[in-house]
Amino acid sequence: MNTLRLQLRFLLPLAGALLLAAALSQPLIDRLALGWFSRDLTLRGTLVADALSESIERALQREPNAGDPLRQLFDRTVRDERLVALGLCGPDGRLLQASAAYPRELGCAQARALGDTSSPQWRLPSGTVHVGWRPVGAADGGTGAALVLLHDLSFVERRSRDTQWLLVGVIAALGVVIALITMIVAQLSWRGWVQGARALLRGEGLAGLIGAASRPAPELAPLARELRARLRDLEDEYRRSLVAQDAPWTPERLRSLLRQQLHGEEVIVVSNREPYIHDRVGDSLVVRRPASGLVTALEPVMRACSGTWVAHGSGTGDRESADRDGRVAVPPDDPRYTLRRVWLTEEEEQGYYFGFANEGMWPLCHVAHVRPVFRESDWQAYRKVNARFADAIVREARSEDPVVLLQDYHFALVPALLRARLPRATIITFWHIPWPNPESFGICPWRREILQGLLGSSILGFHTRYHCKNFIETVDRYLEARIEHEHSSINYRGTETLIESYPISIAWPSEAERATWSPVEDCRRRVRERLGAPADRRLLVGVDRFDYIKGIVERIHAVERLLEKYPQWVGRVTLLQIAAPSRSSLEEYRGFQDRIANMVEHVNARFGRPGYRPVELLAEHHEPHAVNEAYRAADACVVTSLHDGMNLVAKEFVAARDDEQGVLVLSRFAGAARELNEALVVNPYHVEETAEALHRALGMPAAEQRERMASLRAVVREHNVYRWAARMLGDAARWRLRERIEARVERHRLEAEA
Repeated sequence: MNTLRLQLRFLLPLAGALLLAAALSQPLIDRLALGWFSRDLTLRGTLVADALSESIERALQREPNAGDPLRQLFDRTVRDERLVALGLCGPDGRLLQASAAYPRELGCAQARALGDTSSPQWRLPSGTVHVGWRPVGAADGGTGAALVLLHDLSFVERRSRDTQWLLVGVIAALGVVIALITMIVAQLSWRGWVQGARALLRGEGLAGLIGAASRPAPELAPLARELRARLRDLEDEYRRSLVAQDAPWTPERLRSLLRQQLHGEEVIVVSNREPYIHDRVGDSLVVRRPASGLVTALEPVMRACSGTWVAHGSGTGDRESADRDGRVAVPPDDPRYTLRRVWLTEEEEQGYYFGFANEGMWPLCHVAHVRPVFRESDWQAYRKVNARFADAIVREARSEDPVVLLQDYHFALVPALLRARLPRATIITFWHIPWPNPESFGICPWRREILQGLLGSSILGFHTRYHCKNFIETVDRYLEARIEHEHSSINYRGTETLIESYPISIAWPSEAERATWSPVEDCRRRVRERLGAPADRRLLVGVDRFDYIKGIVERIHAVERLLEKYPQWVGRVTLLQIAAPSRSSLEEYRGFQDRIANMVEHVNARFGRPGYRPVELLAEHHEPHAVNEAYRAADACVVTSLHDGMNLVAKEFVAARDDEQGVLVLSRFAGAARELNEALVVNPYHVEETAEALHRALGMPAAEQRERMASLRAVVREHNVYRWAARMLGDAARWRLRERIEARVERHRLEAEA
């Protein structure tokens, strides 16, 4: 019934169109036929006139007013079925003789006038006649008489009706034939088309896209291509719309997303740095959180979705706090998820972390004018530790298809190792640092192994589209892979990897958290008291790890130039530089810390005075509440990264300023600069430009600060860490659906072959 209904939807409009065409063409056909017959009757009248001409001339020459002979001649002639009447007009325009049926109201002058027209017709009570006017005899020797011939045109109407019915019959027959052919073809092919379309909608037509061995039928190839394109568009639109809703992203909304799209799914996060470190201090264990942007971003996500976090256990009391398998429930005061620690020897940590990761990959990716160092021993340690983490993940996995979130450049080989052992796992690798251009990455001796390892991921994320573009171009340069630029995907050895940008962020402070904050004035007072500064001292704040990519040197140079160029700030402004020690075992970092200390002493000696130090360097770890207090006390926060993936300090400062005051001075080379447009964006290499930005920030009116900060806070509030996680996990859910379709298609194929 459905098939017949579909066929009728096609055939009925076709039949209607054919009948309409026949109806519209009939008047044209009638006009053409009438013209043809009119010319035929004119020629016929000429023949009749020529045949009668001699007889009429002889009769008129014998007797000018001959009556009976001509009447008899005319009566014999009009016995023709088409000739209605004959009339003879004299030279003076009088009707000399006529047959019995000749209409007396048709005078000679009128007949002559009609005969000279293109449509010589006269309507009689019995019907329409064709009027012909033909002179009798030659023009020079004739009598001057003319013959009027009236031909019946009713046969034209009869033939037109016959033609119309014939045309309708032909068109109807043609329509029936087309309908029969269409129905036969439809009945023969409908079953195959329906099966093929159902296969496409079930996902089997996507086999070429997702790597299954089956293919749609050849006649369905155009439909399959179109359906693939539309599905791709829908997927892209879904990714965009998933996070574009009005409701803010919160832990509750993220949990709701997980319930809806990853219901019952296992989530495993993997990072080198652990979110909670247990250190032995005397006879007690002290729990602290490391100064890490990665931990700052991921820890709220794990609180929201639970699961397991696999990390390197680096604390002096980590083994004591964990069970025999290295597991401990965290956070300590409100356990929400499990921390699984992986133990490394000092040699492994030296080669894998300090060696290959931080002396090789870190400077290579940041292009920060520090030569990367690659050693064979470091590479072997890196491979060994990556394999150990892969083993830990497999042991922690409670299912064959967990969702694994691998974090950063420490685990570039793990995705491929996991893919080999957990082929159904959804592996999301997020690269927290920049990805360099292909020429720079080509320095790495093991570039192919790094790329092959990362392409074991289902999804590979970066902070910006620029880093995604660099990675795709690097793969194109060094590997034989199929790259689909339109949808940012790479197919390598049968594994497809989505390359996507996910700008990371922070957890927006809740009302309960903000309620614990001290007022801004109290924060300013306490910070100034600790620095021994008067109440009117202006504060610039920088918060970083001791790292050469953070632009601390350039920041101090800018403060020095500010005091040179604008001496009115001497004694009135101080840069409070909080710098947590990092990787102090590396010579490059130890030298960098010494250099910063010497620069601080130089600037303080040059512009300092009793009770005033232009730069205060606090080279020690600060707890989050102390850092937040510094943010709230600052007149401006200075972020001068030379090359950074995102730099969450900028977003933390914005989130801390609920008074909508303070100015953010932000490096254009930090990923955050692409989102925080209301900051004073600078080139940190240009000392003069940065000094001018500091001067502008210190003198900015409160109204302008409020306007800029309100805009910045709206951006950070909307684009928070839960939104970042929702995008990745939403893409993971979509990816898992595709993999299950692939498995079902493969199962159907094997069953069909069996």
